[in-house]
Amino acid sequence: MLILASGSPRRRELLTQIGVAYMVNPSTYNEESPKKKDPEKYVQAQALGKARDVAEKFPGQWVLGADTIVAIDGEMLGKPKNEAAAIEMLRELSGRKHSVYTGIALINGHKEYTKVVETKVWFRRLSEKAIKAYVASGEPLDKAGAYGIQGRAAAFVDKINGSYTNVVGLPLSQVCKLFHKAKVHV
Repeated sequence: MLILASGSPRRRELLTQIGVAYMVNPSTYNEESPKKKDPEKYVQAQALGKARDVAEKFPGQWVLGADTIVAIDGEMLGKPKNEAAAIEMLRELSGRKHSVYTGIALINGHKEYTKVVETKVWFRRLSEKAIKAYVASGEPLDKAGAYGIQGRAAAFVDKINGSYTNVVGLPLSQVCKLFHKAKVHV
């Protein structure tokens, strides 16, 4: 059985949606705080760190780790620390294009398969009232970039170019390609 090294309810919902049998064992990997780094290298390193952390506890099992980040103008936006940070992130994304990167790592012992997926997202211009109402809902506080495309923030998105499920937190098509490449039957 696949081990998901994430406590994310969105990742669980996505794997369940495509019929993957898995169990959840969230990683205790100490994530680095995003800075002005290469977002692709960052999410790949984070996904590998999480997967390796959990794989140590489950030798011989396939482990899937993932990490998602929002990037705009060379700055990476992780999960907001509080409501004020969420408001600031949404102001920055308002009326602009940004990228969502998810790193995925599928590992079992010394076998490691990784992929980074980028999706471009365009936000409409948001009023201060819309931003504050969204933040008051509590929805953005546990999400990279302070929004969830699968929730109320769907109304903020003008268009995307790339994988929708990547923006939710797990690019399912690429995950399935890694399963196939690794000959993992889930």
